Amino acid sequence: MSEVMENNVNDNSIITNTEGKKELTAYDRVHLARDTKRPKVIDFITALFDEFVELKGDRLGKEDNAILGGIALFHNIPVTVIGHRKGKTLEENMACNFGMPGPEGYRKALRLMKQAEKFGRPIITFVDTPGAYPGIKAEENGQAIAIADSIAKMSTLKVPVITVITGEGSSGGALAISVANSIIMLENAVYSILSPEGFASILWKDSSKSAKACDLMKITARDLKNYELIDEIVSEPEGGMQANPFEVYDELDKILCKELKKYGKMTSDAIAKSRYHKFRKMDSIHGMVRKEAR
Repeated sequence: MSEVMENNVNDNSIITNTEGKKELTAYDRVHLARDTKRPKVIDFITALFDEFVELKGDRLGKEDNAILGGIALFHNIPVTVIGHRKGKTLEENMACNFGMPGPEGYRKALRLMKQAEKFGRPIITFVDTPGAYPGIKAEENGQAIAIADSIAKMSTLKVPVITVITGEGSSGGALAISVANSIIMLENAVYSILSPEGFASILWKDSSKSAKACDLMKITARDLKNYELIDEIVSEPEGGMQANPFEVYDELDKILCKELKKYGKMTSDAIAKSRYHKFRKMDSIHGMVRKEAR
């Protein structure tokens, strides 16, 4: 756990590009994405939305603080906002389980998405999680089916879904709220099938080789944009978003406005079909990636 929660930026092998900005490795970006000073979902909600009202509970078991969700106004447009919640202190992180939701969190997210579809509200999700909580109790309470149900429902929603990956987006815990029409990544965010430490542990039986894993996994915004797995990259200042968050908020606000305007001209059926074709297309992209790996 100490390896996963470490948040000091690794400066090894950093070079300077022609613009005078430090060129970061994938491993450096992982550390920036995990930095406790990096803005969290509540900071994005405060900066981008008005009149946010939090909605709690999955109506089956209990409240899960690792998922934050509710209704808000975005430029006077009613939207549903859902995101992984992390803290900035140890106490805050313990209260929200370090951003690792249990099944109750995903059932809450699913409840809010169904509600959004019923009332015709666009859905905006914020992804920042090391993964779904892997504890025995979570599995006993239906973690796998909760994630599967969320992915299945998101695949057929007839309202636009826009996902913003703000920090680390790992495993099915991230995918469960990111089956979206548009996927936006911050420049220093990462998005992957599992954490680099987990990848290294499986492949080489050695989690200390996580830096090598980062390069192999193609987890950065630039890599994923090249493979057409995401749609937009939001630039960050040197030192990460935490150095000047308002600059990032402004750019993200413009992108969200553009995306909502685009989907506002589409029918509900066209929105659902657009999302379906987006993810079907990824199968051919996956084949291209495998050929390159050989």
